[in-house]
Amino acid sequence: MSHDTIARWQFAITTVYHFLFVPLTIGLSLLVAGMQTAWNRTGSVEWLRLTRFWGKLMLINFAMGVVTGIVQEFQFGMNWSDYSRFVGDVFGAPLAMEALIAFFLESTFLGLWIFGWDRLPKRVHLATIWLASLGTVISAYFILAANSWMQHPVGYRINPRTGHAQLTSIWKVLTNPTQMVTFPHVLMASLLTGGAVVVGLSCWHLRRGHQVELHRRAVHLGLVVCAVASVGVMLSGHFQGQVMTRQQPMKMASAEALWDTEDGAGLSLFAYGDVSHGDNKIDIKIPHLMAFMATNSFSGKVQGVNDLQAAEVARYGPGDYTPVMGVTFWNFRIMMGLGAVYFGLSLLGLARMRGGHLPGGRFLLLAFMWAAALPYAANTAGWIFTEMGRQPWVVFGLLRTSSAVSPGVSTAAVIATLAGFTVIYGALATVALRLFLRHGRHEIPALSPNVTISGEPRVGVALPSLAY
Repeated sequence: MSHDTIARWQFAITTVYHFLFVPLTIGLSLLVAGMQTAWNRTGSVEWLRLTRFWGKLMLINFAMGVVTGIVQEFQFGMNWSDYSRFVGDVFGAPLAMEALIAFFLESTFLGLWIFGWDRLPKRVHLATIWLASLGTVISAYFILAANSWMQHPVGYRINPRTGHAQLTSIWKVLTNPTQMVTFPHVLMASLLTGGAVVVGLSCWHLRRGHQVELHRRAVHLGLVVCAVASVGVMLSGHFQGQVMTRQQPMKMASAEALWDTEDGAGLSLFAYGDVSHGDNKIDIKIPHLMAFMATNSFSGKVQGVNDLQAAEVARYGPGDYTPVMGVTFWNFRIMMGLGAVYFGLSLLGLARMRGGHLPGGRFLLLAFMWAAALPYAANTAGWIFTEMGRQPWVVFGLLRTSSAVSPGVSTAAVIATLAGFTVIYGALATVALRLFLRHGRHEIPALSPNVTISGEPRVGVALPSLAY
């Protein structure tokens, strides 16, 4: 493998691993805030017990997300120094804003939430978890703004002396059209992930007859969130596909293995072909559906890979401007297919729960348990499609991936660090999963006697050490 290929593998592994924690942190923090709000509004101690239980799991996941995210920033300077020099004046702005605004917001108020159970008034304490949740959302916004700039550069100029990109408008970067569709898509996917984990773990308890009413309540909340979030994912994904068609038509064409430009192109369910000759031998389609997804018209024109390749050669010079077709084609289907499956499951579960029933028998509860993995697989497939579909560009239209690697880092050094990161992250994954499952399998403990804080009757709880 070439130097840049190994460096890409390393960044891909660390990024995919980090993103296993990000959507659950965002989604679960909002769900925990919702549970505590329900306790504040209703006074039901069941909601307080659920808040404490899921709050502990949220904190475990949050800690792992912080640790794994730090490594990515070091890789910008270590393996991708030419990229960092080229985009640093632009890319650094949203990253700095994320650290100075979002991370301090979420970490400060998360600390107040952890240590403020017996010290803050009831409503003030509720505000801390909402502000911490808001911090996770804002953090995602700034990170996605940086990534959206790589997909669709705006608000910059190229310095004629250095040849590097320079920021001219932070507002344009933060309101990038790509960002306006990517952020709600990721936010909805995060809520879907958080809801699915709540449903999956609660169904594990229900199969064993643990605290049935408590976990039935958690399942119902999780399924409602999943159903609403699934609709949000589909709608935002539809608009994202249209923006992508305008900005990166090659990515959309490769997602469908559409080799030649068509009016009213169909959505491919399965395709097999010859990439070297640019055609499909087998292609099973739903007529006109791709055209609607891409253009909002069943008869709209969608450009094909062969025509786009010729156009890009004419614009940027000789080279192969097609991504790895198999990767983009199948990851696009994995992302959409798994999302649709969980949407159907959530509707089925909600229908079964009408009248205060459980979401299903032992088999369906088992299905919900394993289905908690579906949003993770869909999230991973979506990010692989997004990043691989942009190739050969690291900054679309401006900087190729092959020109972004660090010239002074040897192939052997990248291989060694790749092996090291893989081993370390594998160990961290084992520890994180065991810690999450260890605490998640505990029954939700009873509450301590009532105490009075700041003149308000409250149930005494203690979370500073993550212990009850």
